[in-house]
Amino acid sequence: MKHHEAILGLTMMLTMPLMAADQVRTDAGTVEGTASADGKIRVFKGIPYAAPPVGALRWKAPQRVASWTDVRKAVEFAPRCTQGHIYDDMVFRDKGPSEDCLYLNVWTPASSWEASLPVMVWFHGGGFVAGASSEPRQDGEKLARKGVVVVTMNYRLGAFGFLSHPGLTRESPHNASGNYGLLDQVAALDWVRRNITTFGGNPVNVTIFGESAGSLSVSALMASPLADGLFQRAIGESGAFFGATLPAKQLAVAELAGVEFAKSLGAQSVEALRAKTADEILQASAKPQPFRVSPDIDGYFLTAPISLSYQNGNQSHVPLLAGWNADEGSYQGIFEKDMPTAKNFAKRVRALYGKKAEAVLGLYPAATDDEAKRSAADLAGDRFIAYATWKWIELHKATGESPVFRYEFDQAPPMAAGDKGESRGAYHSAEIEFVFETLPSKDLPWRPQDTKLSDLMSTYWTNFAKTGDPNGEGLPKWPAYGADSHFQVMHLSGNSAPAGDAHRARYELLDSLNAK
Repeated sequence: MKHHEAILGLTMMLTMPLMAADQVRTDAGTVEGTASADGKIRVFKGIPYAAPPVGALRWKAPQRVASWTDVRKAVEFAPRCTQGHIYDDMVFRDKGPSEDCLYLNVWTPASSWEASLPVMVWFHGGGFVAGASSEPRQDGEKLARKGVVVVTMNYRLGAFGFLSHPGLTRESPHNASGNYGLLDQVAALDWVRRNITTFGGNPVNVTIFGESAGSLSVSALMASPLADGLFQRAIGESGAFFGATLPAKQLAVAELAGVEFAKSLGAQSVEALRAKTADEILQASAKPQPFRVSPDIDGYFLTAPISLSYQNGNQSHVPLLAGWNADEGSYQGIFEKDMPTAKNFAKRVRALYGKKAEAVLGLYPAATDDEAKRSAADLAGDRFIAYATWKWIELHKATGESPVFRYEFDQAPPMAAGDKGESRGAYHSAEIEFVFETLPSKDLPWRPQDTKLSDLMSTYWTNFAKTGDPNGEGLPKWPAYGADSHFQVMHLSGNSAPAGDAHRARYELLDSLNAK
């Protein structure tokens, strides 16, 4: 949308009559939500932001939702996007999966559109094959209490969200296919631009944030010309499209994979594919050689490899807050079926890195079996998430002037009562309930230091959404990353404090190996 059209749309919204306390008018119709127990937060669940992607709209870019005339109840979470049971730690509050899943939720502390509060739009994780906005650990009420409007949304997953095929490319007006899940995210951001004013949000003060696949999404949205101008700040928690995890493919490669997937279903055309049931598509995706989910460089959502876009400085130059957790990987990711010994660690590293193995072993030491387990966990986490997120931060800092703030989440959640196993440490996704202040969403013996850290993190995150800087009165000072060549990392724990990057040599080594 052109600048003058955006101003006109905003002006029209500002002249709309104020709605009843539990009703808000969107550009498609009026929705009626509920309020928190104390009446301070209004909640709207299951608002459609795009037409149901079913029938002829399966594997098409999201379309504008049809208008309605009656007041639409927005009191229940909409179905999550079609998926299997993949992650045991995902708990949902919706009624089940469906292809009709393009809905979002809004938590707002504003009583009228005049509030013009910062907006935070969340993209859930789940490897682009699982997840939903109905998870209790991602409830937006506590964040909203800190003076922001929170939006969470569903987007298409798996083969429904990322299938490319020559037939789909031909029928597209943009000569592109795949990336439907990411296009859904753009559509949700466009809905926010058009509608968030009437929920008391500021459409030109939007922060996108996400974890794992949601964080990868943030890195991709920053590189996509379609999302340019739809957000003003970005937060990434554990993930970016700069490593071996879910790398973007060339369109032609993705199309070949789509043809093979169609053959596995006995479908010789796009029409035959669309005639298959959602369950048939889902079951075919989960076969021994499953459909590999990843975005593609389609010339529409992505016009170049994501890393190249950043190297050339073509990403959205917005303030970035990003980092990862101390224990993203498990030592078993390196040892696989081998015993976790120093000898076996050296053997596995030599198998992975050949002539460069000694350099790797120099930075991931293994003088003892215990040290080998720690180094194996570090190497697995670096290969999985940490290196890619580090590279994202480095490139964004190097090719722009926007401030960058980097963190490491070090707080290991408490073990469940009666659990005699080995602690997973600050594992992948452990920070989510701290950010959202939803510790009670997990039945764990939470400690005062956990509650204190959760309050600190939610305050940092909402401060960043308000000003582009997480710092505030009474908080431990969080230095900007790379300022004056000091690579300071905020370590988030029961005693949060910044420190220099102790592992920079590891990431630089992996970067040199990745370049080759």
